[in-house]
Amino acid sequence: MTKGKYFARRGYVCVIQDVRGRFESEGEFYAFAKEAPDGYDTVEWLGTQAWSTGKVGTMGDSYAGSDQSALATLNPPHLCTMIVAVGASNYYHSSMRQNGTLEQRFLIYAFRMASTSREANADPALKAAITRAFTEDIPGLVNQFPLREGATVLSRLPSYERWAIDVLTYGEYSDYWKQRGYAIDEYYEEHADVPTLYWGGWYDSYARNTTASYTKLSKMKQSPQYLLMGPWTHGQYEVTFAGDIDFGSDAHFNYLDTKLMWFDHHLKGLNTQVVDWDPVRFFTMGTGDGKRTILGSPGLNADYPGLINHGGYWRSAPDWPLPESQFVPHYLHGDGSLSREMPVGGPNPASQYTFDPKNPVPTIGGGISAAESVMRAGAFDQRGRPDFFGCDDNLPLNQRSDVLSFQTTVLESDVEVTGPIEMHLWASSSAVDTDFTAKLIDVYPPSNDDPEGLAINITDSIIRARYRNGFEQPEFMTPGEPYEFVFQLYPTSNVFQIGHRIRLDISSSNWPRFDVNPNTGGTLGLERRYELAHQTVYHDADCASHIMLPVQKG
Repeated sequence: MTKGKYFARRGYVCVIQDVRGRFESEGEFYAFAKEAPDGYDTVEWLGTQAWSTGKVGTMGDSYAGSDQSALATLNPPHLCTMIVAVGASNYYHSSMRQNGTLEQRFLIYAFRMASTSREANADPALKAAITRAFTEDIPGLVNQFPLREGATVLSRLPSYERWAIDVLTYGEYSDYWKQRGYAIDEYYEEHADVPTLYWGGWYDSYARNTTASYTKLSKMKQSPQYLLMGPWTHGQYEVTFAGDIDFGSDAHFNYLDTKLMWFDHHLKGLNTQVVDWDPVRFFTMGTGDGKRTILGSPGLNADYPGLINHGGYWRSAPDWPLPESQFVPHYLHGDGSLSREMPVGGPNPASQYTFDPKNPVPTIGGGISAAESVMRAGAFDQRGRPDFFGCDDNLPLNQRSDVLSFQTTVLESDVEVTGPIEMHLWASSSAVDTDFTAKLIDVYPPSNDDPEGLAINITDSIIRARYRNGFEQPEFMTPGEPYEFVFQLYPTSNVFQIGHRIRLDISSSNWPRFDVNPNTGGTLGLERRYELAHQTVYHDADCASHIMLPVQKG
């Protein structure tokens, strides 16, 4: 209601819609997939009321951000503008699933949503049971994933459980995932042509969706499209830190005032600062001194001492990806180095490790949302710690036998990486199906505050081997045969400073963020058997594994 009052006091009629089956709305709740027609009806009802100007603008974050884009695919005549914050463009490709794997935060999200459901609010005993499951019991539930029908308190809310089971078990990109509310980008031709601001964060779970929406629609539509990317985690626009790193006071962004400027211009025709905006505005991270903040640190977050001053600054551009980007391959080498030099003929032995699904690599930060009780979003030193789920020691993650690290020499000049990132990994496995992960890391040198240095996660991704050639039809591997796995990491903007190193970690799990591949080739979400997978990563002249980094001049 705070947003509603803010805009109402400034001359707007602000309407909040409950999605079907939630709170005051009738019907049965089934998340995301079928919201477009209801949103269309709401916009058209508002636009045709006697008190209405006929101009309707929409705003919303996360679920409500995605729903705006969904209703826009039906092109309601009275829709005039949108602010889509941290919303989806395609839930299969980079939200609920990522390159074929399941983002398990959505199973946790099902419990969270159930705890505030209409049914739970009407039944104190049910609400208490679901709330307990979502809070006290959730670590135990995560350890029991994949979710089983009828095995948890979620079974007392059949539509919530049905949705959770569906997103778990529909592994291929089928008609289920191509519904208008899930696969918004499948309907871009029909999408409303209205001025739209796409708003996201580098450590947000929708970073790839946000940039993809802008990139595609700015080319397809006549109306101006804008992109705003900050250093934030999901929905945290007015704080200056993400996880354990701080970006300085300049990272703060006035959320409501920015929206007001947008609507005043596009709905009231006022001459606000929007007229001077460049199409793309984003925050480049990584220009800080790496010192730990202390109480009273000028320009830093004095309320949270101990944060790492990673720094950064705002900048603008005419388009995304940046027109001057140079996509530079950085090659993996057998000695653990990462360089721009392609491997040549001669000895360059492959790297190997064994992936045990019963002992996955723990999730330490990243683009995560809706799972705070189990996973923390943002940037952290990549080492185990007792307050992170699944950690049983405090050692650096790359000291595990199932994590391979490849890093540059100490940088002699700053290297700015801004834009989309693509991994080309040549690998084989003893299994017919498995996963491979890639994580880009900013390695800080030792300092007085951190004598062992720091390894800060910048972005990452994962791919399920059975979907290496497409997501509609699985193709299992022949054990021992090398394949090329090409997949997108989430976009970013970070300066790797002089004296730092660029590091790439390769493994086969990131848990509990992603579901663990059992390595058997069994049915996703139903398989109960697990097998060890012996993985081989190639980095020779014929199978030159590399990561494509969007390097900026200067």
